[in-house]
Amino acid sequence: MTQSLNPTTLPPAFPDHTQLPESDGTFVKNFQEHPQSILLTDSLETTLQTLHPDGEYAIGQDCGIYWRETEPPERGAEAPDWFYVPNVPPLLDGEIRRSYVLWREYIVPLIAIEFASGDGSEERDNTPLSRLPEGVNQKPGKFWVYEQIIRIPYYAIYIIKTSELEVYNWVNTRYRRLEPNDRGHYPIDLMGVELGVWEGSYQNQTQRWLRWWDNQGNLLLTGSEQAKLERLHTEQERQRADAESQRAEAERERADREQQQKERLAAYLRSQGIDPDLI
Repeated sequence: MTQSLNPTTLPPAFPDHTQLPESDGTFVKNFQEHPQSILLTDSLETTLQTLHPDGEYAIGQDCGIYWRETEPPERGAEAPDWFYVPNVPPLLDGEIRRSYVLWREYIVPLIAIEFASGDGSEERDNTPLSRLPEGVNQKPGKFWVYEQIIRIPYYAIYIIKTSELEVYNWVNTRYRRLEPNDRGHYPIDLMGVELGVWEGSYQNQTQRWLRWWDNQGNLLLTGSEQAKLERLHTEQERQRADAESQRAEAERERADREQQQKERLAAYLRSQGIDPDLI
């Protein structure tokens, strides 16, 4: 008697960015985080256009980077406050990205930045997955995930309360903490920029902000800052043109006065019977 074979049951396909939660339900921890993310993105636009003339890059802000399947799904994700991925389409399958799913992508983020509202201990947590108790709904340390699983080349921690900045570079399977250069900035060589702290006003907040500079130490400006600078240059050019016009008018008036004086002198000499052309 021939025994019937049961059909093979295939495991479900790994979920993609449309099937995974786009938020872990936590609150933004302070009012500086949102404008800080915008400031980093806005001021980097011209640089990214130069690096990616084809527009192939993505920037995430509080978006999940999924590195493993878990239940609930959020346990298998980290959500950097800001991260940049080179050479990937900004849209995925024609849709806006809701998260970054590593098993659906080929490129890891080049840099991840965390804005620490506390002392940075959460962002430096190096607890490995193997050290977590079985059956406990815990996540491994953020630092360990970025270093050992995702292997993001640059990881920055900005401690908002103290304006301290720590930058790590992935070398030989480990993060090594970088030292700032003479300008107090941290070169991000793969992007051709420097990361540092700047004090000033942005979106009605005078704070110390995380910002980009080029590799010559020139601050990378936001769109509004660039527009203000262009208006300032236009006004300076107008003032220089006005000053030049005023100088030219003053020169014409001086020349007219000298001509009038010469004509009056010539008239006087003629009245005295003297030919001014013979003098």
